Amino acid sequence: MLEDYKDFILRTNTLALAIGVIIGAATSKLVTSIVDDLIMPFFSSILPAGNWTSAQFILSKSTDITGATIVNAIKYGHFIGSIIDFLVISFVAFILTRFLGVRPASLSRTKQCPECLEDIPRAAKKCRACCSPVS
Repeated sequence: MLEDYKDFILRTNTLALAIGVIIGAATSKLVTSIVDDLIMPFFSSILPAGNWTSAQFILSKSTDITGATIVNAIKYGHFIGSIIDFLVISFVAFILTRFLGVRPASLSRTKQCPECLEDIPRAAKKCRACCSPVS
């Protein structure tokens, strides 16, 4: 059973996935720190003063049994703030991956022959269908 578990861990790339999750969490902390500590202070000087993210359009108010006020509102300030956060965070993540030189790997294991359009292995130097050289 222990041998089967070892095979499972090694064959299903579980260890690589775990390392990817750990590195992803660390990258998330880095991006969040860059956004919160370096970029958002500049946006704060541009955006209107006050707590504009709590802006809302109140639809109705009511009180419950304990006397607490229940507000039914459209929280457009929070929504706009979330959009700005998303755009800034995604832009920082894009710049960070560009800076580090990370390029998405091609998932395809094949390529297409330019002469006959046959699918051939990516490492092939000659097409198996038409025998033309492939770069």
